[in-house]
Amino acid sequence: MPAYFDIIGTPNRHLWAFALGILLVAPTGLAQPQARPEVIFREAQHALATHDYNRAERGFKEVLQLEPRSAAAYTNLGVVYMRTGRLEAAVAAFESAKKLAPGVAGIDLNLGLAYYRKEDFRAAILCFARVLKADPANVQARYLKGICHFMLDDYSSTVATLEPIADQEQDDLDYLFVLGISYGKLKRKEESTRTFAQLVRLGGDSPHLHLLLGKAYLDLYENQQARAELERAAAAAPRLPYVHFNLGVLYQRLGMLERAAEEFDKEMAINPQQPWSYESRAIIWLDQGDPARAVPLFRKALALNPSLPLSWAGLGRAYARESEPEEAIRCLKRAVQLRPDSANFHYQLGQVLLKAGRKAEAERELAEAAKLRAQVHEEQAERLSGKLPPPSGPQ
Repeated sequence: MPAYFDIIGTPNRHLWAFALGILLVAPTGLAQPQARPEVIFREAQHALATHDYNRAERGFKEVLQLEPRSAAAYTNLGVVYMRTGRLEAAVAAFESAKKLAPGVAGIDLNLGLAYYRKEDFRAAILCFARVLKADPANVQARYLKGICHFMLDDYSSTVATLEPIADQEQDDLDYLFVLGISYGKLKRKEESTRTFAQLVRLGGDSPHLHLLLGKAYLDLYENQQARAELERAAAAAPRLPYVHFNLGVLYQRLGMLERAAEEFDKEMAINPQQPWSYESRAIIWLDQGDPARAVPLFRKALALNPSLPLSWAGLGRAYARESEPEEAIRCLKRAVQLRPDSANFHYQLGQVLLKAGRKAEAERELAEAAKLRAQVHEEQAERLSGKLPPPSGPQ
């Protein structure tokens, strides 16, 4: 079975994510429009198949004007939106199709894919779970559900979801990559070693393999091994997408900021439509005390992907240093909205609000930051010693 996606980088999952390469069409089992709408529908389907998305969109919308309860038209319209990058519209179209045909698993598969592309992995998991409930043997839904768990750092669920399809996917490099990292995160060293050995046997001595291994070691904080693999990949294929980005992340982690900045600059030149190198380069400018040079890079990252919490927070910090408190507050509030569980974002927003004289709001944000930090501390203590029982009542 071919891989479902190509590898890209993102800070939302240890600076790594996947852009899916499949796009679905209307599932079988949906009633097709009749008479004149049926003719328009067939023409729109042909336009979709030949990548004439403007004509396809017009056709499916015309069908819906004539047959507003056509789940097939909504589903195909969702595919048009997916292929043209309009993910919110795709979700809305698939949701409309689901209301009209709730029992068709293919709609949930499309909807899950749309949520995945939006990086709303929790919503995607629910969709793929419904597909698997209807069809437990659906390898595609299981694969994608496992990847969603991986994106959320839920390694136990990743392994539990992906292990049942090991026979079908044992030759898939990306599958082995995800499973190997998950085993490593769970301290299952034997399984991790075996999985990476299989990855090496299949991948041979290729730059892509060294990139995969380097990123795996990077996620497992085995920095020297990561450096060896990533530098080897960069030397063999200096224009390989994401190799310079991941090298930049590694050098930044090692405190080698000048070399990290050079790598992010290289990645931006090779891969200008991905936002994470702009974000990472901007963070270095900010940490080096140059917010004026950081701001346009954060803006560029957000123009490419407006849902990057680190870019919103970084932009807020930059505006705060540039003495623009209202812009700083606006940006930090957006970061908090995207990542409400981030103690740091609440704390930074509280500090800016305090300086702006908005004491009551500041106190709420600082209290939330303290609460979240206490929760993290408690969870760490539980991992080390186990959850303590409640104190006994009076005897």
